[in-house]
Amino acid sequence: MSDLVKFVQDEFVTRKDFPEFSAGDTITVYYEIKEGSKTRTQFFKGVVLQRKGSGSSETFTIRKMSGTIGVERIFPVNLPALQKVEVNKRGKVRRARIYYFRGLTGKKARIKEVRR
Repeated sequence: MSDLVKFVQDEFVTRKDFPEFSAGDTITVYYEIKEGSKTRTQFFKGVVLQRKGSGSSETFTIRKMSGTIGVERIFPVNLPALQKVEVNKRGKVRRARIYYFRGLTGKKARIKEVRR
């Protein structure tokens, strides 16, 4: 049964073409916000902590610092409000999920950049 559900999701859910990114990369996500009858585009720039799931139910988590407070946001890949994703920097990390990044502050919270 789960194979059938996965097949239907993969066939009929439209996939958006975003650049390849993984944990440790710094990305900017542009998404649409509806306020009453108006819509506007807002962006969220931060470090990718993880990518989770597969197919149409895939999500990714981004963390940014807003002043001295860390803010995390989870985006589904197939969110209709997502407009585009830009990869600003490629980070060199050894793990697929960098939860340890939450506890780092100051200079320790830097990720080495990969030159490609």
